[in-house]
Amino acid sequence: MVMSSDRTTHSWSEALTVYTKPRVIGMLFLGFVAGLPFPLVFATLSLWLRSVDIERATIGFFAWIGITYSIKFFWAPVMDRLPLPGLTKIFGQRRSWMLLAQTGIITGLIGMSLTDPATHIVTMALFALLVAFSSATQDVAIDAYRIEAVDPEWQGAMAAMYQAGWRIGAQLIAGAGALYIAKYANWTAAYMAMAGAVLVGVITALVIAEPKRSIDRATLADEQRVVDYLSRSTHVPEIWRTITAWFIGAVICPFTDFVRRNASQAIVILLFVSIYRISDIVLGNMAYPFYYDLGFEFDEIANVAKIFGFFMTLAGAFVGGLLVVRFGVMRTLLLGAILVAVTNLMFAQLAISGKSITGLAIVISADNFSAGVAGSAFIAYLSSLTNRAYTATQYALFSSLMTLAPKLISGFSGVIVDSYGYVSFFVYASVMGIPAIVLVLYLMRRMNVDALKTETGKSH
Repeated sequence: MVMSSDRTTHSWSEALTVYTKPRVIGMLFLGFVAGLPFPLVFATLSLWLRSVDIERATIGFFAWIGITYSIKFFWAPVMDRLPLPGLTKIFGQRRSWMLLAQTGIITGLIGMSLTDPATHIVTMALFALLVAFSSATQDVAIDAYRIEAVDPEWQGAMAAMYQAGWRIGAQLIAGAGALYIAKYANWTAAYMAMAGAVLVGVITALVIAEPKRSIDRATLADEQRVVDYLSRSTHVPEIWRTITAWFIGAVICPFTDFVRRNASQAIVILLFVSIYRISDIVLGNMAYPFYYDLGFEFDEIANVAKIFGFFMTLAGAFVGGLLVVRFGVMRTLLLGAILVAVTNLMFAQLAISGKSITGLAIVISADNFSAGVAGSAFIAYLSSLTNRAYTATQYALFSSLMTLAPKLISGFSGVIVDSYGYVSFFVYASVMGIPAIVLVLYLMRRMNVDALKTETGKSH
């Protein structure tokens, strides 16, 4: 497997100083602009739709817009290799794609702000799709930047800071901020303000420095073999040889490289990646309709679920980043998977007990803290799987797999709630976290076995 035995640890003081590194701090702003669009096409949008009496089944189907996040690996190879005319020469590969994506997000949000979902639900869906597509594209560029900007051992801290920024954008601004504006003004003003907030990302992309990219010898050797083979294919027109070489290098090599480095465990790793977040993503699609149906007002949801929940997520992300540096990725992954599955059951209890601000605060605290811990560990784990020669493509594949199954399943979440009620739905969402716990235990065991074999081999 690509990761070592996960035994490299640091003291608590060393773990804490990582948060003072300039590039780690810089991830706060990139995380902000990455998180901002997400609730505007999911949680916040679902509350807007529910507030104008859109059926829950229809709201559930809006989750399928999120499939754009799950298929971004299709265009990630282009982002790894293709320069944007004019922009890339000035800003570099990663920043130029960030700026293009941010233009799409701003355009889509303005379109959503000017659309009435009660009478033009299809138009709303199309603008939301533009925002989601552009946001997914931005994620590819930001993820590639994050992995290339620092050494692998600091990826846990980068992930924690990214999550902090993501939650500021998603929960405080696009969550609580949008709800406050919607309550005291209207939804048009809320979404127009969110389009303006994306300018923070534009400024950030203009300020940060483009990271340096490196290619290891094994990767260079693989690509050179492709070049040598095509150079001997003189019977093929040069233009087709050029296109073929680009396609193999940009699309095929990233996948064969991953399989080569992970051997027999490649399929298990991909399966694990595809199910680790399934429990909380499936639950999250119905969280805000649940709060609304339980009787909470917009400002109550904003105060507890967004503002208070933000600080709990921030605490969880910070703790998760420390735990990754202190104890390693895999043990933190296991803790996060267990916490997520257990805390999802607390939503079922809230559904039984009924509306209670205290109950909501307790549920949000546990849920957001566990999501923060799991998120820092999982981002660090995905980052460790990538080859820096194919950062955008490989990470896009992993993060796409992370959301594909959950988004497909969560599209039916509204149907399940209508058929069986919220209590059964939350229990169902919690049980879906058990396979992730089992697989992380398996991967930990395999890593320990591989490490033992390596140490035994060296001793002989």
